[in-house]
Amino acid sequence: MVIYSIDAFLIYVTGISRPEKTNFFDELTKVVDPEINVSIMELELVDNIDIIGEEVKIDLHLTSPFCPAIFGFKIAQDVHDNLLKIDGINDVKVNVSNHFMAEAINNQVNTSKNPKKP
Repeated sequence: MVIYSIDAFLIYVTGISRPEKTNFFDELTKVVDPEINVSIMELELVDNIDIIGEEVKIDLHLTSPFCPAIFGFKIAQDVHDNLLKIDGINDVKVNVSNHFMAEAINNQVNTSKNPKKP
């Protein structure tokens, strides 16, 4: 089993090729906060990422605990869908924390349809 982890933007990688790593960060960089149009990577909203086999677990926070819920849903859903675009990733679990609607956001995003599967 190969485990990859990103913690505080330091990368600990075992057995990942350069193109896969690049795709991973490219997809996260495409996700922007719709209120201010800045990438979540530039805003440092990603707290932790674990990749175990074909499954990704990603922890993130929003710009504030009372960020408009619609923006929180959009960011989390974009993270979910963008990471599923990467070859070899078949399941993504998003964990939004420190937000008044975190539980609802997590439930909706994590039960949403995988765009890769019919």
